[in-house]
Amino acid sequence: MRFFVVCPGGLEVPLAQELAAIAARPDSKALGTWVIDPTPTSPTGGVGLAAPLSAAMALNLHARIASRVLLQLAESTYRQEDDLYKLASGLAWEEWFSSKQTLRVDVTAHRSPLKSLNFATLKIKDAIVDRLRDITGDRPSIDTAFPDVRVQAHLTATHVTIYLDTSGEALFKRGWRDEKGDAPLKENLAAGILAITGWKPSQTLFDPMCGSGTFLIEAAQMALAIPPGAIRAGMYGDDAKPSRLAYRPLVTSAHGFGFQRLKPFCEAAEQKRWMALKEASQAEIVQKRQQFPDAQSLGISGGDINEKLVAMFKGNWQRAQLPDLPIVRQIDALSSKPPVSSHPGVMLLNPPYGERLVIKGGRGREREDKSAHSDVDDVEDRFAHHLETGRQSAKRSSRESLKRLQAEEEQDPQFIEFLRQFGQHLKDAFGGWNVFVLTADMALPGQLRIKESKRTPLFNGPLECRLFKFEMHQKRVDTNGAQKSGAP
Repeated sequence: MRFFVVCPGGLEVPLAQELAAIAARPDSKALGTWVIDPTPTSPTGGVGLAAPLSAAMALNLHARIASRVLLQLAESTYRQEDDLYKLASGLAWEEWFSSKQTLRVDVTAHRSPLKSLNFATLKIKDAIVDRLRDITGDRPSIDTAFPDVRVQAHLTATHVTIYLDTSGEALFKRGWRDEKGDAPLKENLAAGILAITGWKPSQTLFDPMCGSGTFLIEAAQMALAIPPGAIRAGMYGDDAKPSRLAYRPLVTSAHGFGFQRLKPFCEAAEQKRWMALKEASQAEIVQKRQQFPDAQSLGISGGDINEKLVAMFKGNWQRAQLPDLPIVRQIDALSSKPPVSSHPGVMLLNPPYGERLVIKGGRGREREDKSAHSDVDDVEDRFAHHLETGRQSAKRSSRESLKRLQAEEEQDPQFIEFLRQFGQHLKDAFGGWNVFVLTADMALPGQLRIKESKRTPLFNGPLECRLFKFEMHQKRVDTNGAQKSGAP
């Protein structure tokens, strides 16, 4: 079978590495032969591979960077909408799902000659329901919000590819997040960024502006070998219950993954393989718990000035099935210090940008938890969207973006002063650390007054961001015994 694993734009390389690691697992090898496509050298919005049908289960359970796992059913040339109908009506949909299940069809395109994607979507939908009606005497209902089955098609200038979505709800919806309002940093983007930093569980990880804890929770689950799909797979039973106020509902074991509502995966042989995958993962978790018995042993900690976000982080940590409570303090980032008795490690943060920092009651700076966040949900999970976004963004003028952001910051002197102070604080208190900052503010290094050693383009949905790396040098001692900062 052919699969296309979708990811946020810019994370194709770490996703390919993750897929190779998943394929190398003994429980994955037991499913059959995996062949992963060459790592993309330009934005593709994902990575393709050939693997047995059962691989869909392993991918949805373990792929931390993925947004969706799409199973390819057909590919063909086309010239008009009727060609789409002909291709879709020739597929044996009755072998995948029944007419009693609800359906959603999505179509994305890049340089397609068709004038209306809505009409193209309608033709594919009609082909599916007409075939099921002809064979079963009944037709499935359409549900665009919470369908049982999702079908996706992608159009290029000459070809159409039709997929079944084996994920259901987007995979960044892990099931542990409990918050409302603007969408926070997506979990799979956070996981991909952790991969880019090169952080390992043996290293210290610190986030001085941790918000609701996305970076730190993803890292802790990685250290403890907790698969990102654990809650949705029902590995914790009734112990993992999201709040009724959860920002991202519908990711409990009751809803599971899309493949669990497809006929082939309901057969006894596939159910047995699914149980074996979960049991192997459970055994790995037990082993890692012995290595990291409590939160302190993880070496993962954070802080945030917002008391509500700190409380939210603690709740998220517990719902993510992590030990004890996280090592976190309510503190201004300008007062943060390296964790006690730790060697220089990795600092990773997603700071606010562009909005004013308001002084309240002399308590320090309060900030909105916006950062490089986007309210895009399903749009960012479509691989064609990432492909198109990446190509369009490559054509943008970074100089124009820089000028625009600089002009915005010139109207916010308090924020500029905060960044200047924070840059100095990094030089003074975090010598020897590698600091990674995700932001949509291309002018951030200049505002921190620190020269970045690397910048990686990323996309949080349609929002173009950069992951800046700053290497904080150890302080030097001059001949008079005075310390001098070795930072750039």
